[in-house]
Amino acid sequence: MTFRQHMRQRTVSTLPELTGRPASDIYAVTFRIDSVDQDPRFPYLALGCTTEDEPARLLAQPDAPDPWEARWHYAYFPPSGLEGIRVLGHHTEHDAHGAALHRREAEADGLWYEDDAPDHVQDERGALLDARFRELCVDLARLLHTRGDLVRVLGRPVPVLLYDMFDPEAMFALTRSANPPGPVADFLAGDEPPA
Repeated sequence: MTFRQHMRQRTVSTLPELTGRPASDIYAVTFRIDSVDQDPRFPYLALGCTTEDEPARLLAQPDAPDPWEARWHYAYFPPSGLEGIRVLGHHTEHDAHGAALHRREAEADGLWYEDDAPDHVQDERGALLDARFRELCVDLARLLHTRGDLVRVLGRPVPVLLYDMFDPEAMFALTRSANPPGPVADFLAGDEPPA
């Protein structure tokens, strides 16, 4: 099994875990792209969801945030959307098999490095590992749409929001790339320049 196959399998098998509450309350699936100790050799995906009750609660407060922010910005996500409900990838505590597969493939591709490698080697290989993992996360989200997994589990298409904790500005580009236009239109409205 490849790391990509493992991530695909784990992502699909995690989806039913999102529905601890009514599936109709879930308005987005979240992919938080992160890495252990900010080290690109150990990338992982925290898969979660956002539900209707959280923006409703925020908007009912006297100092309510902007409605778009309350609904779509990761700073306002509940723990299920920010921390996720399952961690997948190169995280030995949460996904030992994924960690072993990822390291084996990184070594085979000449991208793995040790802590004592020269800085330029760490920077170059780290950037490549990071880019490959982000591309994988975009592909995983696309597959959830094209293979009908979201509709099967949630009863309807919902956007998959991708946000990289080390590159918050990439949120719109990643999410745009990962979703068909319909489900993600409301989210992408936040990327439009003010009139």
